Amino acid sequence: MGKFIAALLPLGLFAALAVLLFSGLLRDPRAIPSTMIDKPTPAFSRPNLLNPSELVTQEALRGDVTLVNVWGTWCVSCRQEHAQLVRLAREGIRILGFNWRDERAQAIAYLRTRGDPYAVTAMVGDRDPLIVDWGVVGAPETFFIDREGTIRYKHTGPITPDIWKDRLRAVYTTLQSKSD
Repeated sequence: MGKFIAALLPLGLFAALAVLLFSGLLRDPRAIPSTMIDKPTPAFSRPNLLNPSELVTQEALRGDVTLVNVWGTWCVSCRQEHAQLVRLAREGIRILGFNWRDERAQAIAYLRTRGDPYAVTAMVGDRDPLIVDWGVVGAPETFFIDREGTIRYKHTGPITPDIWKDRLRAVYTTLQSKSD
Protein backbone atom coordinates (compact mmCIF):
# COMPACT_ATOMS: atom_id res chain seq x y z
CA MET A 1 0.00 0.00 0.00
CA GLY A 2 2.87 2.38 0.86
CA LYS A 3 4.48 1.79 -2.56
CA PHE A 4 1.16 2.54 -4.25
CA ILE A 5 0.83 5.90 -2.46
CA ALA A 6 4.47 6.72 -3.21
CA ALA A 7 3.83 5.98 -6.89
CA LEU A 8 0.76 8.26 -6.97
CA LEU A 9 2.46 11.16 -5.17
CA PRO A 10 4.27 12.52 -8.28
CA LEU A 11 1.07 12.17 -10.30
CA GLY A 12 -0.88 14.07 -7.63
CA LEU A 13 1.72 16.84 -7.52
CA PHE A 14 1.66 17.08 -11.31
CA ALA A 15 -2.17 17.31 -11.32
CA ALA A 16 -2.13 20.04 -8.65
CA LEU A 17 0.47 22.02 -10.58
CA ALA A 18 -1.51 21.63 -13.82
CA VAL A 19 -4.67 22.96 -12.14
CA LEU A 20 -2.76 25.94 -10.74
CA LEU A 21 -1.21 26.79 -14.10
CA PHE A 22 -4.49 26.35 -15.97
CA SER A 23 -6.33 28.66 -13.55
CA GLY A 24 -3.67 31.30 -14.26
CA LEU A 25 -4.46 31.10 -17.99
CA LEU A 26 -8.07 32.06 -17.29
CA ARG A 27 -7.17 35.31 -15.52
CA ASP A 28 -6.77 38.68 -17.18
CA PRO A 29 -3.04 39.46 -16.93
CA ARG A 30 -3.80 43.20 -16.76
CA ALA A 31 -6.20 42.81 -13.84
CA ILE A 32 -4.54 44.23 -10.77
CA PRO A 33 -6.53 43.70 -7.60
CA SER A 34 -7.47 46.86 -5.76
CA THR A 35 -7.87 47.18 -2.02
CA MET A 36 -10.13 50.18 -2.70
CA ILE A 37 -13.11 48.19 -4.02
CA ASP A 38 -16.25 48.73 -1.91
CA LYS A 39 -14.62 51.57 0.03
CA PRO A 40 -15.51 55.26 -0.03
CA THR A 41 -13.42 57.38 -2.34
CA PRO A 42 -10.45 58.90 -0.52
CA ALA A 43 -10.83 62.56 0.40
CA PHE A 44 -9.15 64.93 -2.02
CA SER A 45 -9.08 68.59 -2.96
CA ARG A 46 -7.17 69.52 -6.12
CA PRO A 47 -7.27 72.49 -8.51
CA ASN A 48 -9.66 72.29 -11.45
CA LEU A 49 -7.63 72.00 -14.67
CA LEU A 50 -9.74 74.54 -16.57
CA ASN A 51 -10.24 76.90 -13.62
CA PRO A 52 -7.45 76.47 -11.03
CA SER A 53 -9.12 78.87 -8.59
CA GLU A 54 -11.86 76.22 -8.16
CA LEU A 55 -11.18 73.03 -6.24
CA VAL A 56 -12.34 69.57 -7.25
CA THR A 57 -13.20 67.40 -4.25
CA GLN A 58 -14.65 63.96 -3.59
CA GLU A 59 -18.07 65.66 -3.34
CA ALA A 60 -18.00 65.82 -7.17
CA LEU A 61 -18.37 62.02 -7.09
CA ARG A 62 -21.69 61.93 -5.28
CA GLY A 63 -25.13 61.86 -6.88
CA ASP A 64 -24.29 60.16 -10.19
CA VAL A 65 -22.50 57.01 -11.23
CA THR A 66 -19.11 58.37 -12.29
CA LEU A 67 -16.02 57.02 -13.95
CA VAL A 68 -12.78 58.48 -12.57
CA ASN A 69 -10.13 58.29 -15.27
CA VAL A 70 -6.43 58.81 -14.49
CA TRP A 71 -4.72 60.15 -17.61
CA GLY A 72 -1.82 62.19 -18.92
CA THR A 73 -0.79 63.60 -22.29
CA TRP A 74 2.50 61.71 -21.96
CA CYS A 75 0.66 58.37 -21.72
CA VAL A 76 0.44 56.45 -25.02
CA SER A 77 -2.38 54.20 -23.79
CA CYS A 78 -4.32 57.27 -22.60
CA ARG A 79 -4.13 58.62 -26.13
CA GLN A 80 -5.43 55.27 -27.43
CA GLU A 81 -8.50 55.33 -25.18
CA HIS A 82 -9.30 59.05 -25.51
CA ALA A 83 -11.72 58.76 -28.47
CA GLN A 84 -13.64 56.05 -26.60
CA LEU A 85 -13.95 58.30 -23.55
CA VAL A 86 -15.29 61.10 -25.77
CA ARG A 87 -17.89 58.65 -27.16
CA LEU A 88 -18.89 57.55 -23.65
CA ALA A 89 -19.31 61.17 -22.53
CA ARG A 90 -21.52 61.83 -25.58
CA GLU A 91 -23.66 58.86 -24.49
CA GLY A 92 -24.21 60.62 -21.16
CA ILE A 93 -21.68 58.75 -19.05
CA ARG A 94 -20.19 61.07 -16.44
CA ILE A 95 -16.39 60.99 -16.33
CA LEU A 96 -14.17 62.86 -13.90
CA GLY A 97 -10.51 63.16 -14.88
CA PHE A 98 -7.38 63.08 -12.78
CA ASN A 99 -4.80 64.70 -15.06
CA TRP A 100 -1.54 63.28 -13.73
CA ARG A 101 1.96 64.72 -14.17
CA ASP A 102 1.16 67.26 -16.89
CA GLU A 103 1.73 70.97 -17.27
CA ARG A 104 -1.65 72.71 -17.18
CA ALA A 105 -1.29 74.42 -20.59
CA GLN A 106 -0.27 71.15 -22.26
CA ALA A 107 -3.27 69.27 -20.81
CA ILE A 108 -5.70 72.01 -21.83
CA ALA A 109 -4.31 72.10 -25.37
CA TYR A 110 -4.66 68.31 -25.59
CA LEU A 111 -8.34 68.44 -24.56
CA ARG A 112 -9.09 71.32 -26.91
CA THR A 113 -7.55 69.42 -29.82
CA ARG A 114 -9.01 65.95 -29.14
CA GLY A 115 -12.21 66.75 -27.27
CA ASP A 116 -12.91 66.95 -23.55
CA PRO A 117 -14.85 63.96 -22.20
CA TYR A 118 -14.51 65.06 -18.58
CA ALA A 119 -17.30 66.70 -16.56
CA VAL A 120 -14.43 68.13 -14.52
CA THR A 121 -10.69 67.44 -14.34
CA ALA A 122 -8.52 67.68 -11.25
CA MET A 123 -4.82 68.47 -11.64
CA VAL A 124 -2.66 65.86 -9.91
CA GLY A 125 1.08 66.37 -9.48
CA ASP A 126 3.88 63.92 -10.16
CA ARG A 127 4.39 62.83 -6.54
CA ASP A 128 0.88 63.65 -5.35
CA PRO A 129 -0.29 61.48 -2.42
CA LEU A 130 -3.71 61.27 -4.10
CA ILE A 131 -2.25 58.71 -6.50
CA VAL A 132 -1.15 56.52 -3.58
CA ASP A 133 -4.45 57.06 -1.73
CA TRP A 134 -6.39 55.76 -4.73
CA GLY A 135 -3.97 52.87 -5.31
CA VAL A 136 -3.03 54.00 -8.81
CA VAL A 137 -0.29 51.92 -10.38
CA GLY A 138 -0.07 53.73 -13.72
CA ALA A 139 -2.13 55.44 -16.37
CA PRO A 140 -4.67 54.93 -17.67
CA GLU A 141 -6.74 53.57 -14.83
CA THR A 142 -10.47 54.01 -14.46
CA PHE A 143 -12.52 53.64 -11.30
CA PHE A 144 -16.29 53.12 -11.32
CA ILE A 145 -17.91 55.10 -8.50
CA ASP A 146 -21.51 54.59 -7.38
CA ARG A 147 -23.89 57.45 -6.50
CA GLU A 148 -22.85 57.39 -2.85
CA GLY A 149 -19.17 57.87 -3.68
CA THR A 150 -18.03 54.27 -3.18
CA ILE A 151 -15.47 52.65 -5.49
CA ARG A 152 -17.11 49.60 -7.06
CA TYR A 153 -14.71 48.58 -9.83
CA LYS A 154 -11.24 49.37 -11.16
CA HIS A 155 -10.05 48.91 -14.72
CA THR A 156 -6.34 49.11 -15.48
CA GLY A 157 -5.32 49.93 -19.03
CA PRO A 158 -7.07 51.66 -21.90
CA ILE A 159 -10.82 51.37 -22.37
CA THR A 160 -11.25 50.19 -25.95
CA PRO A 161 -14.63 49.84 -27.67
CA ASP A 162 -14.41 46.04 -27.30
CA ILE A 163 -13.47 46.16 -23.61
CA TRP A 164 -16.34 48.57 -22.99
CA LYS A 165 -18.81 46.41 -24.91
CA ASP A 166 -17.64 43.03 -23.57
CA ARG A 167 -16.92 43.86 -19.94
CA LEU A 168 -17.26 47.42 -18.66
CA ARG A 169 -20.70 48.37 -20.00
CA ALA A 170 -22.19 45.62 -17.81
CA VAL A 171 -20.42 47.03 -14.73
CA TYR A 172 -21.71 50.52 -15.50
CA THR A 173 -25.25 49.30 -16.25
CA THR A 174 -25.34 47.34 -13.00
CA LEU A 175 -24.29 50.41 -11.02
CA GLN A 176 -26.92 52.50 -12.82
CA SER A 177 -29.68 49.99 -12.12
CA LYS A 178 -28.75 49.76 -8.42
CA SER A 179 -28.92 53.52 -8.23
CA ASP A 180 -32.30 54.01 -9.90
